[in-house]
Amino acid sequence: MNSIFSPSSVHLPSPRWHCTPCLQVQAQNFCQDFHRRRGLQLALSFPVISQISLRAQKSSVGATVPPNEGAVSVINFEDFVEKDWSFLDSDDLMSRDDCNKNIDRIISAGRIEETSKVLVSIGSEGFVDRLVDSSPCNLLLIVHDSLLLLACIKEKYDKVKCWQGELPHAPEKWAPIDVVFLYFLPALPFKLDQIFGALAKRCSPGARVVISHPQGREVLKQQREQYPDVIVSDLPDKTTLQKATSDHSFDMVEFVDEPDLYLAVLTFSKARN
Repeated sequence: MNSIFSPSSVHLPSPRWHCTPCLQVQAQNFCQDFHRRRGLQLALSFPVISQISLRAQKSSVGATVPPNEGAVSVINFEDFVEKDWSFLDSDDLMSRDDCNKNIDRIISAGRIEETSKVLVSIGSEGFVDRLVDSSPCNLLLIVHDSLLLLACIKEKYDKVKCWQGELPHAPEKWAPIDVVFLYFLPALPFKLDQIFGALAKRCSPGARVVISHPQGREVLKQQREQYPDVIVSDLPDKTTLQKATSDHSFDMVEFVDEPDLYLAVLTFSKARN
């Protein structure tokens, strides 16, 4: 493994902002393998890319810097390797209409306002699409382990903030956050205590945290059998979740654990220091 600017996180701010160093990544059909339904051609400019660790071998993606931005080494990658996250947008196990209804219910549970700062952890591109279309907000931050998914989101939504890495390590610079969607909690390799301890440092008083699976626990079980390297835990039951979250001043206001939908909504009751 070749590691660059470790640890493994990359902040992808808006290409309209210009500061140094500037790392420009040009990749044709960068998302084609990730999105089997279509190919994309990207020419993305990431003004500040730091703390990045990628699994790669030789060279298929070249990164160069404009002459007026100073000297930056050329980085080449071949056989870019990433986990398969395509199942998050799959509707093989539930009708698309039913899945969309559940996604809309999940989004509605966040009670997003135009002034809200919203964070999505381990979301699918389809979920982000519906969120952007239905719920204008002051700030939308996507935190995900997948660099490919973030690149595809950034290509479509210039104003969306993207940070590559794991939720507990995300910078607090965007805090306080008003709405958090833990869209696919079972992919986070952390205990609930660690996750909600990190959220308690980033949430505003009264913030809503929405934990969900739009297809329910039974589908998750099948997904875990197919993607054991991605799905590392189960969805918590009500008692377990209440215990872990109450220790960090989160109160449960809704809990749904049905065959075709998992939804838990919590509010943060403690003022930030």
